[in-house]
Formats: sequence, structure tokens, C-alpha cells
Amino acid sequence: MSMDLDPLLEIAKNACLAAGDEIIKIYESGDFSIEAKADNSPLTLADKAAHSTIVSVLKSSGIPILSEEGRDVSYEERSKWEYFWMVDPLDGTKEFIKKNGEFTVNIALIHWNSPVLGVVYPPILKELYWAIGGSGAFVQKAENVLELKTTKVGLEQQGLKIVASRSHMSPETKEYLERFENPEIVSRGSSLKFLLVASGEADLYPRFGPTMEWDTAAAHVIVEEAGGSVTLKDHLTPLSYNKKDLLNPYFIVLPSQ
Repeated sequence: MSMDLDPLLEIAKNACLAAGDEIIKIYESGDFSIEAKADNSPLTLADKAAHSTIVSVLKSSGIPILSEEGRDVSYEERSKWEYFWMVDPLDGTKEFIKKNGEFTVNIALIHWNSPVLGVVYPPILKELYWAIGGSGAFVQKAENVLELKTTKVGLEQQGLKIVASRSHMSPETKEYLERFENPEIVSRGSSLKFLLVASGEADLYPRFGPTMEWDTAAAHVIVEEAGGSVTLKDHLTPLSYNKKDLLNPYFIVLPSQ
């Protein structure tokens, strides 16, 4: 079943913006009410408020929702979903707590195993990023809408701008970076890492550490529609979604080739 994605894009945009407003209210209040989840990752009042707001907006679409802060949906149930929303109400909770502004709201529409629509909103920057499969990737900054394009570089070039953590680089990432000549390391929190590649501000993002599907799905579409790709370490196999285990394998965000 094909679906008209344009009205769904507007719903997702509205949900992101509304969630961003709720997050900013709590961010500015300073009362985060931090809890620890089962995996010891932090959960704040903002995560909960953003989740509730997004669900209230997306439910008008009649499409199932899988959210990081929502109910645990069994694989048996979700494997039958042709379309569903995949949501991270607050990507970068640790960045939110640090108050460095590097957090986002992520909403993707998944069709079977692939994201076909994505919206990412960093509330502090007030920049709205979006893409629909086959229609290009865009960002709205104030009243201006700009099309996003990744860089066109060869991976053998010197001085590539590579997105990685300066302080917590994994051994696998260090080993991967050794293949490049004089790379410049660029660091950001949350799905802003993907957006650096999508906008051409960075050339490459290797992620050899744990992420979940909702961390990547929305920005994945944006990178692809900007001309890049999100693949496994072989640089060929696309990252897929709605797996039995929602933990992503290691992946690489590549520019136009």
C-alpha cells in the first residue's frame, strides 16, 4: 500500500515543533526531575513531556507509534506493521542535562524496514530539518528554506572533516580513522552528527558504538535525500529498521560518492 506522505510530513513537523516548545520550557526552568532508566541512562521530565506531546499529535494519522519513551511493543506485533512512526522525543538527554544545546527531537516514518520520511528539530537552534524519500532534504532557518547537500569528496582526500567524539573515541573508531590522512575531528551531540554530514559541514560520520533505531531513523532519510548514505561498515549494506533487536549495528554515514 502506497501512502501520500506530504500530509504526514506536516503532522510530523507539527509534532516536532510542539515537543520542542515543551522541552524548552523545562530546559529554561532548570527543573529536569532526572531519573535513571533500567539501563542507567537518564530520563527527564522533558523526555516524558515531549513523548506525550508527540503522541497526541501523531495519533491523528492513525499510524502505530514506536517511541523510546513509549510502551514496549513486541516484535511479533510490530513486525506486521507496514508503516509506523519511530520517535525519539529527546535525543541527547545527556546533552540536555549538560545544557549545551546539542539535543534534538526525531520523528521518522518507517515503511517495513526503511525510513521514508524524517523530521529532526534541534529546539535551541530553532532549525527544522526534513526529508521524504525521493523528494530531497531541506532545512528551515527562520523564514528561509534551504536544500541540503552532502559534500562530494573521495575518502582518500586529505583533511576530511570526520564526526567523532574527541574525548570518548572507541578503539574501533580510532582504528578506522587511521586510514585517513590528516582528518579534522568534528564533535556534536545527538542526531546533529548526521545533520553535519547532510548539510556538507562534515564529510563522514563513523559510528562504532551503541545506538538505537530511534536515534538514527529520522536523520537517516535526511542524509540519503541530501545525497549521502547510511551503511554498515562494508560501505554497501544499508542500515535497516524494525529488527527484532532495535539496537543498531555499527554504521557509517557517507557523503555523495
